[in-house]
Amino acid sequence: MSVAERVRPALPRVPALAVLGHYLVGYRRTWRAGVFSSFLLPALTVVGFGFGVGAYVDQGVGGVSYLDWLVPGLIASTAMQVAIGESTWPVLSNFRWIKTYFAQVAAPLRVGDILAGHLAFVLFRVLTSTAAFLLVTALFGALRSPWAVAVLPVVLLLGLAVAAPTFAYSAWVPSDSWLALLFRFAVIPMTLFAGVFFPVESLPSGLRQLAYATPLWHAVDLCRAATLGVAPQWSVSGHLLYLAAWAVAGWLVARRVFRRELVV
Repeated sequence: MSVAERVRPALPRVPALAVLGHYLVGYRRTWRAGVFSSFLLPALTVVGFGFGVGAYVDQGVGGVSYLDWLVPGLIASTAMQVAIGESTWPVLSNFRWIKTYFAQVAAPLRVGDILAGHLAFVLFRVLTSTAAFLLVTALFGALRSPWAVAVLPVVLLLGLAVAAPTFAYSAWVPSDSWLALLFRFAVIPMTLFAGVFFPVESLPSGLRQLAYATPLWHAVDLCRAATLGVAPQWSVSGHLLYLAAWAVAGWLVARRVFRRELVV
């Protein structure tokens, strides 16, 4: 065994953990910049929408105050936005600008390890952002049930359901101008019409079916059921299977696109 082989650190038994460690090391240097906004933005959002807009919704929604009804939708939409935000420009830059993925595949790491490690970091960001949002809303007394802790696994599944196909999209597009289109025609409409701010049932029939097709609506319904302590509109297993289908399909497409870009 040569000296270089003795000095080189061995990859962990799960190589994706090495990729996750790479992103965590970078995040360790930048996390302080986002701590303040992680707590301030949820507080401002709850005050602005929950108390500001809620003051005009005298009867509440579904027998509860507008603030209590709104909070789970805001939590789910925040998780979705964090997941997609971490899956767009960072992924594109790793292909087009700083080319981190090419260095990782030469490490050597398999394409699946690179994809899984980066997705794990995205889920870490989703989890920390959601936990901060839950803490803020708990301080406002907007969580009506101890089942609110079930929001955390739900948003992790939502994060994977939207991040995996977004990884595929970001790896496929030639420039970052395409990412703005994703936010304009997918993220913003989902946020506005997937049951976050008002019941989907108030939409026309055609738009209602489109809302039901989005992964965000399924997560919103589950989160709302958890924080209010009521049954969801769909079955829990149906929601989870639908989100899992998005995650699996996104993973398969992302791995194929990553392999095409990274493997010569």
